Amino acid sequence: METARHSEALEARLMAEVAARREALVELARALIAIPTLNPPGRHYRDICEFIAARLEPSGFVCEFIRAEGAPGDSDRWPRWNIVARREGAGPGDCVHFNSHTDVVEVGHGWSVDPFGGEVIDGRLYGRGAADMKGGLAASIVAAEAFLAVCPDFAGAIEISGTADEESGGYGGVAHLAERGYFSPERVQHVIIPEPLNKDRICLGHRGVWWAEIETKGRIAHGSMPFLGDSAIRHMGAVLHEIETWLYPLLETRHTAMPVVPEGARRSTLNINSIHGGEPEPEEGFTGFPAPCVADRCRIVIDRRFLIEESLSEVKHEVLSMLERLARERPGFSFELRDLHEVIPTMTDRDAPVVQGVARAVQTVLGRAPEYVVSPGTYDQKHIDRIGRLKNCIAYGPGILDLAHQPDEWVGVEDMVEAAQVMALALADLLRAERTPR
Repeated sequence: METARHSEALEARLMAEVAARREALVELARALIAIPTLNPPGRHYRDICEFIAARLEPSGFVCEFIRAEGAPGDSDRWPRWNIVARREGAGPGDCVHFNSHTDVVEVGHGWSVDPFGGEVIDGRLYGRGAADMKGGLAASIVAAEAFLAVCPDFAGAIEISGTADEESGGYGGVAHLAERGYFSPERVQHVIIPEPLNKDRICLGHRGVWWAEIETKGRIAHGSMPFLGDSAIRHMGAVLHEIETWLYPLLETRHTAMPVVPEGARRSTLNINSIHGGEPEPEEGFTGFPAPCVADRCRIVIDRRFLIEESLSEVKHEVLSMLERLARERPGFSFELRDLHEVIPTMTDRDAPVVQGVARAVQTVLGRAPEYVVSPGTYDQKHIDRIGRLKNCIAYGPGILDLAHQPDEWVGVEDMVEAAQVMALALADLLRAERTPR
């Protein structure tokens, strides 16, 4: 009974400490939004790492800057900078790592507020990256600061990282760090990624993805005599017809037991990202007419999202077999199929320590059990699992996923505060800090 009362008192103190930092949390999130870390091309990555270091070093964090030299996108003009900040406790114990990506996507059109202004209107903080995921990054920092204020003598370690390029695959960020051992199970035992999946949800993982390029080939000729050529665009039309009439209906029959949200993503899906064929687009300002040519090349990029019940080899084979069937049946049809990117589905077990610790914290802060979900798209958990070989990883953070990449993106101020309270309580749980409060 005494232990239970002690734990409840600690939880109350942590929640009060986070609540008292409400305005500091908002100002931190606003400052992060004001740094336009646009990807592509990868602007201000070093600036935001230095900002995070300046914030964390006074709390005893030792900060390391790591450039992902040689990673896709890295160059002297656009270096891929990452920060890993570590705060050692008073004795040995587990390490809890909060990982947030610092990059944001292009602004796009349709905004009614300054995308980097960080305006607060009716309890909502607006800006590019507010939900995805600078609000989550700010919440994790404030959670750690509040925890340190209440439990300065904790055992173990806390890490906070700000990483590059998640929006373009994470190869200049978490993948680079994982390859160098920063997410090895010997160094880190629990990882929380504050992606915007709603404050009452724990995201256990994500579907798989295979990106590929299909190119059909033809023969160039004068457009007035197309019978002397062979149109690659017409051949691609046959590919699109097969996708529409054969592949899409096949994918509609496949459903997963994974708790993917939204409901439509519990099926296998395929998106045609782009199509390019024939003559290139004219340069801006050109006012002439195109030349009369039969297209000798046409390319599409496909984005195939698959389920944990499917194998990557089967996913690839069904597309390849479709193309090979066309090659047998359609005169003059030839193609190339090129892999661009692939990620295996991942899902952390509900009994994993980080899942249970965050679930208990959600129950305490919100008064209800969390919903367990899986993301329709991938995020950096894929690298922590595949390269780092660390399974004890989830996504949990404030914000609504549907608002990501949208104009007038926002995150609720109250959602940030409550998510930070959950994170602070999860720290106490996973680091067993109830034994050593001030």
